[in-house]
Amino acid sequence: MKISDILAEGGKPFPSLEIVPPLKGMTKEELMDSIRPLMEFSPKYINVTCHRDEYEYREKADGTFSRHLVRRRVSETAVCGAIMSEFGIETVPHIICGGANADEIESLLHDLRFMGISNVMALRGDSIIGEKRFTPVQGGYRYAGELVAAIRRFENGKIFSIGVGGYPEKHFEAPNMETDIANLKKKVDAGADYIITQMFFDNKVFYDFVERCRAAGITVPIIPGLKPLSTVTQINMLPESFSLDIPMELTKAMLDAGDDKEKAYRTGTEWCIMQCKDLLEHGVPAVHFYTMGKSRNIVEILRAAF
Repeated sequence: MKISDILAEGGKPFPSLEIVPPLKGMTKEELMDSIRPLMEFSPKYINVTCHRDEYEYREKADGTFSRHLVRRRVSETAVCGAIMSEFGIETVPHIICGGANADEIESLLHDLRFMGISNVMALRGDSIIGEKRFTPVQGGYRYAGELVAAIRRFENGKIFSIGVGGYPEKHFEAPNMETDIANLKKKVDAGADYIITQMFFDNKVFYDFVERCRAAGITVPIIPGLKPLSTVTQINMLPESFSLDIPMELTKAMLDAGDDKEKAYRTGTEWCIMQCKDLLEHGVPAVHFYTMGKSRNIVEILRAAF
């Protein structure tokens, strides 16, 4: 079933989940066992992220270097197939502009259609290590809006429901929030059916973002994305990695935990429960959880809030 149809049905808000494909070496059984506890809450779908291939340079006997492709993770397509086979629920593979040209992306769309997948998440993706600005491969797409348009053209737009990302605290490359929301509207106008936001830790930031989007003429559903903090180090790591703010109240509470790992874990979990309950009270259609391959805290949050 398409995510756009699920959202159009309305009804009770539901949780959705996002996982990262495992590093090579993990078995299918191990991955399914990490997801299984979350099935208690009947998620409507599971998003599966996509990672660009990496390259490394190896020194040869003559002192020169050769470049080698390194694929560290199982493909998102394989993970989607395993989840669908094991649990019989919808999967949403991420498709990124980076590392693939238009023909390769079209080929991927044919594979997904063959597998019975009818939902995708269209993203630009990150720059490769050492690259200051995102650069598409030759014949590829520079912006997520271009990717959305290409997916919408595929088979006359009848196959896939398309999700895109939104940034309540602004994409780090955008000069200001107005420009960022204008770019988001371009993705919606190109054919996106719904928006899932980057993680945030202050619900007021999300509500302001939604208000700005509606004022800009964006009418599609906007699903908040949450990630519970679990370690003290994340209060520095996440802002650096994702260009977001962590409220002072939460920062202080995490720092007060000190070396008590369980106290830090509980602090982050309880904060996320508070966020989730408040979002549900404000009528969001769903809440999206970035699990990062961990289920313990997500299970606790879902039991408390749904």
